[in-house]
Amino acid sequence: MHQSPEIYYWFESIETKGFTWNLTVASTSQGVCWVGLGEPEDEEQTLKAHFKRWIPEAVLLNRREFNVQVLEQLNEYFVGQRQDFTLSLYPLGTPFQLSVWEELKKIPYGETCSYGDIARRLGNPKGQRAVGMANHNNPIGVIVPCHRVIGKNGDLTGYAGGIHLKERLLALEKLDQRIHE
Repeated sequence: MHQSPEIYYWFESIETKGFTWNLTVASTSQGVCWVGLGEPEDEEQTLKAHFKRWIPEAVLLNRREFNVQVLEQLNEYFVGQRQDFTLSLYPLGTPFQLSVWEELKKIPYGETCSYGDIARRLGNPKGQRAVGMANHNNPIGVIVPCHRVIGKNGDLTGYAGGIHLKERLLALEKLDQRIHE
């Protein structure tokens, strides 16, 4: 008998430097497949819609014990003790989205690049809008650092969690870099 794949998700808040980060994380046996920073009610709906699209037969189970490692590493990131993540990832997306997300992982901590830069790296110099859409659909925020992508003029454009979260993440990384120099 075929067993439906299980996805384990968890909501948790982390308080750091006077700010509360609302985390929604999800993992499968293959790796982390979701990190969101929105309000838990909104994240739960988005998470369920995402998995219904990519793994319709999946069973979603609310379990912290399957997400301990990702929660620990995110906490370390938010308190300035981690710049790189050492987690197995299992992003679900189209081949193009997966290629964009791979490029995002190459953007160094504390640095930014433009949507056009990513498009050029992928061999599609006019593909910045497609890159923006892939960025918007990134299911593993922070770890796959879509917040590090900005407009060509340096503007902080679009972020699924809202520009205020993008600003906060970039400020966190810049502040952390100054402290460790």
